[in-house]
Amino acid sequence: MKQSLLITLFFLLLTINNKSIAQEYNYSIACLTGKELSKFQNPTNRLHKEAYRSFLAMQKEAAKDNIQIQIVSGYRSFNRQLQIFNRKYTRYQKQGLSKIQILNKITEYSTIPGTSRHHWGTDIDIIQKISNPPKNLLVAKNYEEAGVFCNMKEWMDKNAHKYGFDLVYTNDTNRTGFKYEPWHYSYAPIAKKLLTQFIQYETHNAIYKDLKKSKIKMDSLFFKKYLKTHIYNTDNEYINN
Repeated sequence: MKQSLLITLFFLLLTINNKSIAQEYNYSIACLTGKELSKFQNPTNRLHKEAYRSFLAMQKEAAKDNIQIQIVSGYRSFNRQLQIFNRKYTRYQKQGLSKIQILNKITEYSTIPGTSRHHWGTDIDIIQKISNPPKNLLVAKNYEEAGVFCNMKEWMDKNAHKYGFDLVYTNDTNRTGFKYEPWHYSYAPIAKKLLTQFIQYETHNAIYKDLKKSKIKMDSLFFKKYLKTHIYNTDNEYINN
């Protein structure tokens, strides 16, 4: 009888805890797509509060090894991602690329507005703070071998996971979607939950409506294919890791 009661209490507490976690990290569709801020985000830099605390701890530890980690891009709203998308679209259009070529070129590294992990405040693009940094910061060669940020990348490879940060867009050739981004780290304890919500909420319908309102030249077939290759397939692997 006593053992049965203890087991019952254990599962009751587990259920309460799971509900608490679900509520703690629950984002609305507007928050998931960068249209609004959630209450969990820092009002100053708009990063998720827990993710930012963990980043500061990691930054402090790296400094002990003379590695100065600097965030160059954190939270991005839907409108900010739209500006980036439109700027690239205009650039490639002037180069004479077709619509499908432009969309494929943009989505090598940039997300379609509403689908960026940066909307959640859990993801950061980082560099190593150095004197005389290169003009183009977020380039893979800067992080590899003799690159200017290679010391930081080596440190992150060894230590980032201790603070909950994962490299999402790795150089794994079996991975689909965006190209290798050695600068893009995600705070996994929260980002994985938000990605699950992003998929479960079927946010693609709301996003596509916003894209049409924003006059982005993209048909639904391309958008669905993009979601499959860049978000669902790639990031489902991320969820399960």
